[in-house]
Amino acid sequence: MQASFIMEIEEKYPKNFQEFLEQFKDEESCRNYLFELRWSAGFICPKCKSTKKHWLTAKNMIHCGICGYQTSLTAGTIFHGTKKPLLLWFHIIWWIVAQKTGVSASNMTDFMGFGSYKTAWTWLQRIRRAMVRKGRDKIFGIVEVDKTYIGGIERNTEKSAKGAATKTMVVVAAECKGKKIGRVRFRCIKEAISENLIPFIQDNIKQGSTVITDDSIGYAPLQQTHNYKHEVKTGAKSGTDSHSLLPHIYLVGSLVKRWLQGTHQSKVSPKYLPYYLDEFAFRFNKKISTNRGWLFYKLMQQAIETGQIGKSKIVGK
Repeated sequence: MQASFIMEIEEKYPKNFQEFLEQFKDEESCRNYLFELRWSAGFICPKCKSTKKHWLTAKNMIHCGICGYQTSLTAGTIFHGTKKPLLLWFHIIWWIVAQKTGVSASNMTDFMGFGSYKTAWTWLQRIRRAMVRKGRDKIFGIVEVDKTYIGGIERNTEKSAKGAATKTMVVVAAECKGKKIGRVRFRCIKEAISENLIPFIQDNIKQGSTVITDDSIGYAPLQQTHNYKHEVKTGAKSGTDSHSLLPHIYLVGSLVKRWLQGTHQSKVSPKYLPYYLDEFAFRFNKKISTNRGWLFYKLMQQAIETGQIGKSKIVGK
């Protein structure tokens, strides 16, 4: 008997938590929704690419009636290999997007009844890796770029202002929409040199954009060798504050530090900082949306596209 997975639904996502509870009542409803997201036009066998015939086995494997290949509904997603119900994953993802400031592993351990902090932390790490969409559009227009320092212990020394060894250097790009901030991008780097700064700009900012930076020598090759309009703000050496030079970057830096301190009590190691910055960018770039259901839908889509993430990949070197 051929399985009928695809849901007849008008909306791709619930609009509020009440609709969420009505739509996702059990494992079957979660599996149906996941199937619809993966194969909205019908199942395609990963091996033979056939679309003609398939069915669901007693162990919830999708069996291709043409080549006999069996695949799991969660294979190739962040849910792969999970021993927990999909319904729990759905609830946690909804809860994460519903919290404007995000959640910490400590809060999730208590709220969701996880047996250990480590388990909750691993789940959150998997979900954070799904917060950046592969092949996402580059930001464009007028864009400020500058570096900031995140983490570490504040020291009353001259070195701390230049990024002491206790801090992580992060290069930030922010779209300028008048006085407002559009989308943002982050990357952790070891040195503010051209070999790190220029690739970051190329990877994240569309060519033809106006890139505003300070007068650091690392940005010097930008206009001569790449198709960008480069506007240089000078004054750092004369004592002009960064708020006046690059106000959008200054504000983004302040917001992300406040978020890390408030939600995560600044307990973020340099090793995992890039994924926390991905989460901040996901939330910040979608701040104009007041529909939590839409955010749930986008994160679910990206959870499927991200691919499977084993524990070894998270905690490995």
